[in-house]
Amino acid sequence: MSDISMQRRTVHNAGGPALRSGLRRRLLAGTAILALLAAGSGYTLHAYSADGGPFGAPSQARVPASPAAMPGFAELVRAVKPAVVSVRVRTEAADSGFGAGENPFEGTPFEKFFKRFPAPNSRQPKHFMQGQGSGFFISPDGYIVTNNHVVDNAVKVEVTTDSGASFDAKVVGKDPKTDLALIKVDGRSDFPFVKLSDTKPKIGEWVVAMGNPFGLGGTVTAGIVSAEGRDIGSGPYDTYIQIDAPVNRGNSGGPTFNLKGEVIGVNTAIYSPSGGSVGIAFDIPASTIANIIPQLQKSGHVVRGWLGVQIQPMTQEIAESLGLERAVGALVAQPQPGSPAAEAGLKAGDVITSVDSTEVKDARDLARRIAVLGPHKSATLGIIRDGKERTVNVTLGRLPEQNVRRASGDDRGERKGTLGLTLAPAADVEGAGENGLAVIGVDPDSKAAELGLQPGDVIQKAGSKELAEPADLRKAVAEAKAAGRKHVLVMVSRDNKGRYIALPVG
Repeated sequence: MSDISMQRRTVHNAGGPALRSGLRRRLLAGTAILALLAAGSGYTLHAYSADGGPFGAPSQARVPASPAAMPGFAELVRAVKPAVVSVRVRTEAADSGFGAGENPFEGTPFEKFFKRFPAPNSRQPKHFMQGQGSGFFISPDGYIVTNNHVVDNAVKVEVTTDSGASFDAKVVGKDPKTDLALIKVDGRSDFPFVKLSDTKPKIGEWVVAMGNPFGLGGTVTAGIVSAEGRDIGSGPYDTYIQIDAPVNRGNSGGPTFNLKGEVIGVNTAIYSPSGGSVGIAFDIPASTIANIIPQLQKSGHVVRGWLGVQIQPMTQEIAESLGLERAVGALVAQPQPGSPAAEAGLKAGDVITSVDSTEVKDARDLARRIAVLGPHKSATLGIIRDGKERTVNVTLGRLPEQNVRRASGDDRGERKGTLGLTLAPAADVEGAGENGLAVIGVDPDSKAAELGLQPGDVIQKAGSKELAEPADLRKAVAEAKAAGRKHVLVMVSRDNKGRYIALPVG
């Protein structure tokens, strides 16, 4: 048993002589006391024996003694705060859902009253709502970065500077997929502005967030970078920076600065059970802003590359069933007909591992890389098919809105038990098609139910083999087990969309 005592400069553990003697009496021979000593802002860990002497040579776990004291932010704030603005937005409220002259009581006993006293038509006055957010100047001629959700559906935008001056602004462009928007104030070319950081912030680095929380006006909070590359499920291109500086409603669109006064991200979302800050906020990285904003300035929208595959994340179970050592890359669940992927010969079950010799970490990474390349660009994809590495050359298309599709991956933990499936040849089940095995029933307490299989699903393949009879699936499971694998990869079709599931063979 070890006791831990902490000293920070001249501040010592409380407890008094009785407590300290009690602790010492409980020490066994050879037991260590670890003292964590503060030296400036750095900490050094020393090990002592029970009699107070150090253990052998001073092998120490040491945190760098510098940097020193906690930084002050006054100079930083004074320099960048004039470039941060409050954004007030007027949006048209949604109507009741009934068109002009439409009878909402048609087919009911009240229909005749509506005919005598009809509802107001389209000439009724419109209703508006007010919203507030934040933004920041990125150029002296009045371009301002904010969030798409701040100015979406806006009929009037007004910005207020730190000095109290107000200006009308127009929306130049919006990108819902990254939640970025660009607005502009005309008539001046001397606005104070800030620049984007061209380096990625380090976890643990001090940052300062600014904005207009709760409509209070310019507010400054400080914290550190908590994590990077966060996926919060808001879109296919999520790669947020997580910070713990307090961010609240109204901070949306405001900047987060490093200690050089450079913007490392745009405040866009918080995690909170109460609606207020609990120290978990998410920023759109400066690298994303630098890629999106020039396109918004030029054309008002973003043009992205399109590969045309339905993809799903790799899990360790899926990787193992494919004979891969690591769960990296993006699994092709289904190429879309007529897409660049289909024309290049990509097939369901391929694992895309690289784009132009750069490793693809996961499905999100693939989506971002393809999007950034843009339409009509050639790319070389590294893939694994049937356990062998190959390369495929593809010419990307332009991402159409309706083609943004992504399969949901399965990341549930394994649980022992039977699959619990009742199967029949799809050709024998009306509406199930001609190929594969139709799922007739699923035991609600089975592994199949846990993995999300439902009656009406059709299991098309096991590995690369087509299935026609339930015995085909049993054989595929037996072969995977004989090969020492814990899972067999099956293709499941639902509503004409396919995805892969790793079924346990135990």
